[in-house]
Amino acid sequence: MRTVNKITSYILLTAVSTLAFSCKKDFNEVNTDPIGKSSVAANQLLAPALVNVLSANMVRNRNFNNELMQVTVDISDAEGKVFRYDVRRTWADYTWNSWYPELTNFRDMYTIANKPESLNASYKGISLITQAWVFQLLTDVYGDVPYFDANKGKDGVLEPAFDKQKDIYLDLFNKLEEANKLLAEGKTIVASGDPVYQGDVSKWRRLGNSMYLRLLLRLAGKAEVSAQVISKIKEIADTNKANYPIMENNTHTAKILWNGTNSSTALYSSPFMINVRAVDFRTPAITEFFMNNLTTWNDPRLNKDYGKNGINRLGIASGPNGFVGVPSGYDAGTSYVKQSYFYSDATTNNPTTLQTDPYTGIIMNVAEVDFILAEAAAKGWITGTGEAYYMKGIADALNYWLPDRFMSSSDPALISYVNAADIDWNNNLPTDNAAAGSQSKMEMIHLQKYYALFLVDFQQWLEYRRTAHPFLPKGTGLANGGKMPVRLNYPLVTQSTNPTSYKNAVAAQGADDINTLVWWQKP
Repeated sequence: MRTVNKITSYILLTAVSTLAFSCKKDFNEVNTDPIGKSSVAANQLLAPALVNVLSANMVRNRNFNNELMQVTVDISDAEGKVFRYDVRRTWADYTWNSWYPELTNFRDMYTIANKPESLNASYKGISLITQAWVFQLLTDVYGDVPYFDANKGKDGVLEPAFDKQKDIYLDLFNKLEEANKLLAEGKTIVASGDPVYQGDVSKWRRLGNSMYLRLLLRLAGKAEVSAQVISKIKEIADTNKANYPIMENNTHTAKILWNGTNSSTALYSSPFMINVRAVDFRTPAITEFFMNNLTTWNDPRLNKDYGKNGINRLGIASGPNGFVGVPSGYDAGTSYVKQSYFYSDATTNNPTTLQTDPYTGIIMNVAEVDFILAEAAAKGWITGTGEAYYMKGIADALNYWLPDRFMSSSDPALISYVNAADIDWNNNLPTDNAAAGSQSKMEMIHLQKYYALFLVDFQQWLEYRRTAHPFLPKGTGLANGGKMPVRLNYPLVTQSTNPTSYKNAVAAQGADDINTLVWWQKP
């Protein structure tokens, strides 16, 4: 499925806008499609835009996030390898040029749903949630970005100003507040045009408030706003829960369920199938960090009895030495034999490969919400010690891939698993400990959250940047002084098409490189 009104870059946007102003006044009459539609409904914009954003997210999760966050290693001595923190400027273009065009469609949804003849509060609310989803990614990946004047090329705004991340976040909070109120009206939407919740508006409301918690938590350590942010977390999770429903189980998880086939033309085919060759999908090796935890825990997601045709649920292949990984960040010139990897569509003749798996299209899952609440409780912001939320997070993360295997956080099977894996909650641990390798409640929570965020866009990387958890081993071959990159550069096209705003952004935020902290990371 392809987006409506696809714009691939600011260059194209500029060209189209310039053409519109320079043509003769009979342009619209001459160029009107006599058989096409002159208008579009809100429900017709939703699915294509969702698919296109999610497709970009999944591609970059696989070849960028997973390499930085030690899920996989693209074994090679070549330069520009992300697993060595050798991040080139060209990495920035793809997501920027994928996300901004779809924001036009999400914003148009609100405009259409706000017209008297097509008024619908639910589509307005969904528009605000999807905008918050994409703008959160943009500002967390790049820092200050065009926001208030973005996507206004048709109004003549061809060089939008870059807005400060603080202002963007505060306005995203406003959007999610408004979305919660709009969706509370329960106005019906077209089920067939909603690939996430099939028309269930109440679940969209839960997604919006859960995303609100994600964004609030990201600012909770920022001194100038922490008091207000923590107060709002408490309101949503504790004191005013009835007015802020959030995700509670995997039926609330926001995902697009792909069709599960190896067809690249069928509706809702996985982006891993459309955009990644089978040989490329199985090429990266899985890391020691990712594999060692799963094997040490005897994780059921790695148990072939819970998969199909003798293959575990995550479609992980055994290497020459079994279910083991390779180290990340190793020195160039060091030879490593590829070990475990993810099966591709061409290497196994059964449905247990993530390349075609229906469940990989995750926007946000309930386990992330559980671990947000576990952190908030462990830090004393909401009631509880964190244990119940932590246990529920483990159960929900496992149940996403193995439905109903562990029924609740108090299920004897779950308790037996966490005890045997030695990942049971320890309330005597310090809340946090910055020393690498030291145990703390935050390390426990974020190690499990790391696996819950598997395949979810850039969230592992963003959470690591916020918390420095989980502790990742540091290879001796890392570039960038061994420092985890904290943002992507601005795309090159932005420098040429929006030079004044670009220069102002760099002057305000700092040098345009991968080590310049974004606002919420600064002291």
